[in-house]
Amino acid sequence: MTKKVMAVYDEDPLYTERFAEYVTLKKLVPFSVMAFIDFNELVTYGMNHEIELLLLSSSISWEQIQKIGAGKVVLLSDGTVPIQTPCKAVYKYQNTDGILREIMAEYRIDREETGYLLAEKKGKIMGVYSPINRCLKTSFSLAAGQILSRDKKVLYLNLEDYSGFGRLIGETYKGGLSDLLYDYSQEGFDFRRLGSVVYTWGELDYVPPVRYPEDLLMVTAKDMADLISHLSRESIYQIILMDLGQYGKKAAELLEVCDHVYMPVKDDFVSMAKVDEFEDYLTTSGHQSLKDRIQKIKLPYHCTFGRKESYLEQLLWSELGDCTRQIIRNQL
Repeated sequence: MTKKVMAVYDEDPLYTERFAEYVTLKKLVPFSVMAFIDFNELVTYGMNHEIELLLLSSSISWEQIQKIGAGKVVLLSDGTVPIQTPCKAVYKYQNTDGILREIMAEYRIDREETGYLLAEKKGKIMGVYSPINRCLKTSFSLAAGQILSRDKKVLYLNLEDYSGFGRLIGETYKGGLSDLLYDYSQEGFDFRRLGSVVYTWGELDYVPPVRYPEDLLMVTAKDMADLISHLSRESIYQIILMDLGQYGKKAAELLEVCDHVYMPVKDDFVSMAKVDEFEDYLTTSGHQSLKDRIQKIKLPYHCTFGRKESYLEQLLWSELGDCTRQIIRNQL
């Protein structure tokens, strides 16, 4: 099925071209993206072709917009929008990811259509889990996500009760995993909804963790596993990287959907006892085969970093970052 068209026009041709190029590379919208630097060419194209979604400068009058005949119109505003224009407006000078989230939250896809599913094959699911606390699980996950995302399309999901993610990155979120879980429970997987809650850190895409710990308690392990499986099949991501946190006995059911699992371990007696107990549980609960997909890893403790603003760069080039590159080299 031919993908629908999203047309982009702004008086600044450089802005138009850069925006369209970025959106095409991100692949987070279910459209073929076309950039127009001449308004008359856009009008002519609209008269002869169907434009599903049109993004254009808020300086264009409503009368001119109607000539194009687009299915839905979103205005790129510099802060002012004509009162007579009944269109949603987004601030065009925010980061492009923010614009995309607003667009995808606004746009509605007919759930009977399947043409917006962009994945050509099932992506891999990589899990990071350990029954041990303070084992550098999340640091490893973030480093692995950044390294993998340089060559592949990666989505990072953090399933911890308290991830500290917003404070670590310095981002304020309008939506996240809580919203995705709620929508999935009501309507199933929706590519539009995923696009509206995806953020980017460095080169790594991620969905912000749950707003409240109770949000994780409200979803069963089966439903969470189903959502992860849908993401791997029906999104554009080649790798879903899942940081499980302390998911308790529900972890086994989630890990079953993983193609590979990394388990950070430590050498002390208590830590080894916890791993042994978890493996005994896998055997007694019917998850014996999962053991073959678990790779135990020992990570070097890195020194306390300086400023959180440069945390990612410091993490990647630390001893832990070097170790992570060696561990995941077969996944690249």
